[in-house]
Amino acid sequence: MSYARIITTAHYVPERLVSNAELNAHFTALGKPEVIGKFEASSGILQRWYAAEDWATSDLALPAARQALERAGRRPEDVDLIIVGTDSPDYITPATSTVLQHKLGARNAGTFDVGCACASFPTGIATAAGLLQGGTGLRTVLVVGAYLMRKLADPDDPMIFFYGDGAGAAVMELGDAPGYIGAAFRADGAYAKSWGLFAGGTAEPASAEAVAAGRTQVRLVERYPPEINDDGWPRLFDQLCANTGINVDQIDHLIFTQVRRNTIELVADRIGLPRDKAPLIMDRWGYTGSACIPMALSDGMANGRMRTGDLVVMIGSGVGYNQAAVALRL
Repeated sequence: MSYARIITTAHYVPERLVSNAELNAHFTALGKPEVIGKFEASSGILQRWYAAEDWATSDLALPAARQALERAGRRPEDVDLIIVGTDSPDYITPATSTVLQHKLGARNAGTFDVGCACASFPTGIATAAGLLQGGTGLRTVLVVGAYLMRKLADPDDPMIFFYGDGAGAAVMELGDAPGYIGAAFRADGAYAKSWGLFAGGTAEPASAEAVAAGRTQVRLVERYPPEINDDGWPRLFDQLCANTGINVDQIDHLIFTQVRRNTIELVADRIGLPRDKAPLIMDRWGYTGSACIPMALSDGMANGRMRTGDLVVMIGSGVGYNQAAVALRL
C-alpha cells in the first residue's frame, strides 16, 4: 500500500525585523500608547518580519518552494502539481499558484489556489494526499502557504500588530511507510463579514469611493467570540480523532494557528495535551496567517524537534470562518 507523505519542508522569513518597540513608537505618536502592550500580553508576539515593498505573495512563496524541492532532491520540472494556500493573493485572478509556477520554472506542473485563510495549509495537505492516493498519476506535489496581508492593511490600524510576512512549503509524494492519516473540517459563514477585505470583488467592485473609505484594505469589523477557537478547536480535534481513530496520547506535536499564545495554551489544556507538544513561533515571526502552520512544521523539522515517524496534527482556523485539521506521520 502507498501512503501520501511529506518528504521535506522549508520556510522563508524576510529580512526586515519590525519590533514591538518600533510599532509602539508609531502608535504612541497616533495617540494609542496602550495598543501594543495589550496585544503583546495576549498574543505572545514580540516581533515580525517584513518583505520588500515591491514583493508580492508569490515572491515570498518562491524561496520556500525552492528550498523544499532542493531538500527533496527534486527539480522544479519534477513537480506535477502546485497548491498555494493564501488569503493575500497576488491578484484576485489569476491564481497566485500560476504566478509561482512560472517563477519557479515548474513547467510541467498544474496549479490551483486554496483560499480559506489559516485553514488553507491543512486543507491543501488533505487535498494533495487525496489526489496522490486517488489514482491520478501525480507523483510530486508542492504545497505552499504564504502570507503578505500586511500590504493589504492600513498601517495605522492597530491590527497591523499581528501581521508578519512569511511562507512555508512541503513536498508530498507517495511512499511505503504510513504518512497522511485523515482530516476534519468545520465552517460558519455567519461570521463572513466580521473580518475581511470587502471591496474589490463582485460584492463591491473597487472604486474611488471604496478606496477612500478604506474598504479595499483588510478590516476587523466585529471581533470573533473567543469561543470560536476556545470551543471550536477542541470540537474539531474530537472530530478528527473520530474520523481517524487517533487519540491525544498518541500525538507528538499539535500545530495550531499561530495568532494567540493564550488560546493555544487554553485549548491544549482542555484536550489534555502537554503544552510542550504545541509549538509556538509567533513570538519570533508574528502572525503569518496562511503560512504559520507550514512555518512551524518546517521549523520543528529543521531544529530536530519533529522527527521521522512522529504523529503530527495541524489545526488551522481562519476568517470566514473556516477551520481544518489534518493528522499525519512524518
